[in-house]
Amino acid sequence: MSTPSGPQPNAAPAAVDGPAEAGPGAEATVRAGAVMAAGTVASRILGLIRTALLAAAIGTAGGVSDPFNSANSLPNFIYLMVAGGVFNAVLVPQIIRASRQPDRGADYVSRLLTLAAAVLLVLTVLATLAAPLIVDLTTGFTDERLQLATLFAYWCLPQIFFYGMYAVVGQILNANGSFGPYMWAPVVNNVVSIAFLTVFLVVMGSEGTQEHTPETWTSAQTLLVAGGMTLGVAVQALVLLIPLQRLKLGLKPRFGLRGTGLGRTGRLASVTIITMLVGNGLYFVNLRIATIASDARKGLLAQDPPVQIAGSSNLDTGVLMYQLPHAVIALSLATIMFNQLSAASANGDLAAVRAVLSRGLRFTGVATVFGAAALLALAGPLGMLFSESPEVATLNGTIIAILAVGTPFLSINFFLTRVFYAAEDVRTPLKIQLILSAVGVALALTAGMLDPRFIVPTLAAAYSLGNVIAVVVSHLFLTRAIGPYGAGHVFDVYVRLALAGLAAAASGAALCGVFGANEVGGYFWQSRLNSVVVLAVGGVLMLAVYLGMLRLLRVSELKQLIGLVRERFGR
Repeated sequence: MSTPSGPQPNAAPAAVDGPAEAGPGAEATVRAGAVMAAGTVASRILGLIRTALLAAAIGTAGGVSDPFNSANSLPNFIYLMVAGGVFNAVLVPQIIRASRQPDRGADYVSRLLTLAAAVLLVLTVLATLAAPLIVDLTTGFTDERLQLATLFAYWCLPQIFFYGMYAVVGQILNANGSFGPYMWAPVVNNVVSIAFLTVFLVVMGSEGTQEHTPETWTSAQTLLVAGGMTLGVAVQALVLLIPLQRLKLGLKPRFGLRGTGLGRTGRLASVTIITMLVGNGLYFVNLRIATIASDARKGLLAQDPPVQIAGSSNLDTGVLMYQLPHAVIALSLATIMFNQLSAASANGDLAAVRAVLSRGLRFTGVATVFGAAALLALAGPLGMLFSESPEVATLNGTIIAILAVGTPFLSINFFLTRVFYAAEDVRTPLKIQLILSAVGVALALTAGMLDPRFIVPTLAAAYSLGNVIAVVVSHLFLTRAIGPYGAGHVFDVYVRLALAGLAAAASGAALCGVFGANEVGGYFWQSRLNSVVVLAVGGVLMLAVYLGMLRLLRVSELKQLIGLVRERFGR
């Protein structure tokens, strides 16, 4: 196995297994992370409102919801498959390196933006023209559902260009220490989408009252749902041009690659693209398998009595919820720490790499373990937020509960792989992804052979199991690359966090029982508003139990985080 191309394994002594001190680096990280997390929280709250409005507008288990969710996921899927890994993993170290030039990297960034815009434009046009083929390959829909999914894809695929430009400009801002705008821009996206969905509900009516179907769907409805989503993504990218201008780099369109360092970026990017193709190939398989259940659901609902089963839209809802702890905390900290990892790798300071990694894993765990516990205990009322009936809420809740188990492992693996990219080692993540994709495809194909009722729950279980396997595989590769990074201490912290999380989950589950979780027609099954009440009360109770258990178990990371936050607000 190759080691990271920056520091060598013997460049510094091994990291100590004890806790890292919360020094100036930790304070800066928490301070910047708080700004980013605040933006992410605001965005995710609005995102949940948008998802709830979308569920009210087109349902989560109907003939329109599955085609729309499949089509609306394609832009992100194609962007991540072709360019996402390059923009989010390769660019920051390269921009930091270029920023050390006399022009602060202006020439490099200008050429990078020009090249990215050109490539993304060509990719977007080709993908949009190929919408019928892409939809046919990625779904198992037939007849009217296939036609509607294709129509939605024509409207949604232009998002690829704006997702890409948002990522490129955001990484330029991050590399220059401007972290806030990248996480706050999605707020504007959600506001635009919410406005369009609100108009849809007022003018077209909800799924519950109108029972929208592919046969009755109109162009105006497509404009309000799919058009609103695409406009939101476009605005999200465009608002980042304001903070980009404030960097005062004197950026302007520039073509040409010779002597810019973009050749090196291209070589790293080529391997990363292969990694993303492999990883998103697994997503393609999962999407295809999930639509088998979605297509079977139409026939099962026509039976007497009708049979409700989970489809691709229920899986999308579950994934949205289980990624919340990762997106709010882990992604914010990892974005900041990626700069620290990149700088330490460039300087050959392997001890600093280990210290940043250990601190990031432990600080993140405090939040993600609680998030997993909350998702597990409150899966029922969470499922009710995005459902038009208790039956569909039960399906959503089941998927959320299964996915919750893998939540902390998702963030852990994300941190571990950032170390390789910070050191400009793109080959090791490819090796890791090949192993994980082979396992994931095997699990997905196994799910596809099951009764349609069990396909999506099995895919959810495969997601969680895959995250656990990913941590084990990434850890083995990483210790060979950088040596011990204090994994023993990190494991000890997570064991105590898990005990606290289980106690919090037990209290949340007991509260749900009081509110009628096990009764037909129980309190939180009656309406979305009731489920919000249960979530609010349950969330406060669980947080109190969790914090009490952390103090009892002497989890020092909690004290460090509270101390840094208090010091910041005290100033």
